[in-house]
Amino acid sequence: MPPPQPFYKDSKEFKNSRSMKLIIAGIGIGIVLTVVILGLAIATFVKVNDNKSTPTTTKSPYSVLAESIRIEDVMSHLNELQSIATANNGTRAVGTPGFNQTLDYITNTLASRTNLRVNKTFFYVRDFVLASNPILISTIDGVIKNYTYSSDPAAAEFLHVKYSTMSNISRVTELTVIPNGGCTEADWNNASVSPSGRVALIKRGGNCAFAGRAAQAPKFNVVGLLFYNDGTLPDRFSPIEVSLDQENALPALFLSYSAGEALANAALSTSTTVTVQLGIDLVNLPDFPVGNICADTPTGDVTQTIVIGSHSDSVPAGPGINDNGKCH
Repeated sequence: MPPPQPFYKDSKEFKNSRSMKLIIAGIGIGIVLTVVILGLAIATFVKVNDNKSTPTTTKSPYSVLAESIRIEDVMSHLNELQSIATANNGTRAVGTPGFNQTLDYITNTLASRTNLRVNKTFFYVRDFVLASNPILISTIDGVIKNYTYSSDPAAAEFLHVKYSTMSNISRVTELTVIPNGGCTEADWNNASVSPSGRVALIKRGGNCAFAGRAAQAPKFNVVGLLFYNDGTLPDRFSPIEVSLDQENALPALFLSYSAGEALANAALSTSTTVTVQLGIDLVNLPDFPVGNICADTPTGDVTQTIVIGSHSDSVPAGPGINDNGKCH
C-alpha cells in the first residue's frame, strides 16, 4: 500500500505510533507552550529573588530565556488554532478536518520560520460508531435498574468508552470491585472476590491511564469493564469520555460517581448479589490515517538528542484548552 496522504474528510488523546527520533506531534505548539511555561516560571523565580531582602547585582543567567518570551507571538499561534477549531465545528480532534488543518498550519509554520527538517508521517487507527445507544442494567437483590445514557455527560449516568468492544445485553454477569484504581496486578489480586468471569468495577484514581487498567484485565479472565468517577472534585461526578488501547478486547463503559459508588457498595456487601448487563452495538468503519509531525535539527550530536513532544489535537467536545489556551 502506498503511503497515505493527508485528507480532509475524517482523519488521545492519543498517537500510538512514535518515531525513535525527535517525534513531535504538533511540535510547533509544543515548543511554544513548553517555552512559555518555562519562561513564566523563570520570570516568577527571578522576580521573587529580586524582591528578597538581600540585594544582588548579578543577573540570573535564566533571565535571558524569560525575557525572550514574546506573549504576543504565543497568542498569535493560539488564536490561529482557535480559528481553525471555530471554522470546523469547534474542534480540532483526530478524525476531523480541523485536525488536518492543524497539521498543515504547524508544518507550514515550521517550514517557513525555522531551519528544522520537517516530515509528516501517517499511521492507521481503528474507527467505529455506535449502532445504537448502549445499555447498562444492574440487578441488586432482585431490584432492576436501567441506567441513563446520553451524549451529554451532565445528563448521563454512563458513557461509552472508546475502543470498547461489543457486548450482548442478554449476558448477565456478576460484578467484582477492583481496589486502588486497578493499576497493578496486586490491586486485582486484592479484590474481595476473584474477577474471573465477571465484570470489573474500577474507580477513577491511582497513577495510571485507563488503558493501563484495562490491560490488566485479561490476566484475570475479566469479561467486561465498568469505570466510574471518584467524586473528589465538583467536576469529577459526571461520567467522562476515556479511551482504551486499540488492541482492547473487552466491552467497557464509564459511570458517574453516584452510579458507580452505589454499585460498589452493593457489590462489596457479602449479603448482596449484584449482576450487570452491558449492551454495546458497534459498526466498524474503515481504518483511517492520523498524522504525526517529526522535526529534526539540522545540526547537533545524535548521541545527545533532546526530545520535545506535544499532541496537536483537541478533544471532540471542544477546541482544547491545553492547545488553545482558552475555552469557548
